[in-house]
Amino acid sequence: MSVRLTRVYNSRVGSGIQSISQSGGASAVLTAMRRRAFVLLAVFFLAAPAGAVAQSAVPPAAAPEPSPLLDCVIANEKKDEAALEVYERMERLETRKNPNDPDPTSVKITRVIPSGTGTDKIPVNADGQPLDPAEYRARLEGLERSLALMVDNNRAEREAMEKYAKRRKDRNEVINATRNAFRFTLLGREPRGDRMLAKYELSPNPTFKPTSRFTAILTRVHGYVWIDETAGELARIEGEVTEDVPFGLFLGKIYKGSHFMQERYEVQPGMWQPTFSQYDFDGRKLFSGFSFHERSFYSNYRYIGPPKEALEVIRKELTRADLNKTDSKAAGL
Repeated sequence: MSVRLTRVYNSRVGSGIQSISQSGGASAVLTAMRRRAFVLLAVFFLAAPAGAVAQSAVPPAAAPEPSPLLDCVIANEKKDEAALEVYERMERLETRKNPNDPDPTSVKITRVIPSGTGTDKIPVNADGQPLDPAEYRARLEGLERSLALMVDNNRAEREAMEKYAKRRKDRNEVINATRNAFRFTLLGREPRGDRMLAKYELSPNPTFKPTSRFTAILTRVHGYVWIDETAGELARIEGEVTEDVPFGLFLGKIYKGSHFMQERYEVQPGMWQPTFSQYDFDGRKLFSGFSFHERSFYSNYRYIGPPKEALEVIRKELTRADLNKTDSKAAGL
């Protein structure tokens, strides 16, 4: 299977997300769910002993060498993920009580800005304008201070960066573990717009031996991936939990049947990112059940740069806001 890396820009991108704001235990559950959701999604980003057209039910004596296509998808996925550390975006989060409800119970829109150790999410309206100008400015000023400390190699920020780097390393280790966690079967090709996508089924590999509680999750999911072979990029992921997944020292679990999916497009030339995600998870923590249903839309990906460049962008934005305020006062006189 040949791999041609022709880049095709696709502008069909939705508008934006953030995490649900809930109190106490529910918030902790959602945070835990998203962490595990990332692991589950990582499964579908990179899984496969590749070669991989309709493998037989009997595993081969020796794993085949990774196909050029899979190597390309893996490399591009890592590159696209790294780009999130230097690109800001708009996110729109819709929550529902039930997955089939036609209307969301809440909608939250945020501007998501890389902070060097994660992201800062600032509430905005549907047009990307501040909901509360004073709060918006305060959040930008807080981000400016944080970025400045990071650029100055402040000890506290340095420690935060080291922790962030460790989380990234742990995530990559999980991603790498998925290579042998699944059997990867080509089902055919399907159109999406003017593109053709190769659809693969991912089934747990019974010979896979988990090495951690995170890689053990890989044995409890089944799903499908759609790959744009021309670009060598992941275009869609869909998966379902096939067995209950414990978390929090086994004090909670995600129930069998929980479902997730993600759509990805080329949002900037050469850069593919999520434009839509959906999570429908049910489970329990201690003796309380929980259920959350999120639909997230991502748009307006814009380069802001690593901390030093991002700091200058934020400072210029604050300066422009000050000048606009001064001009408005002068006009009032």
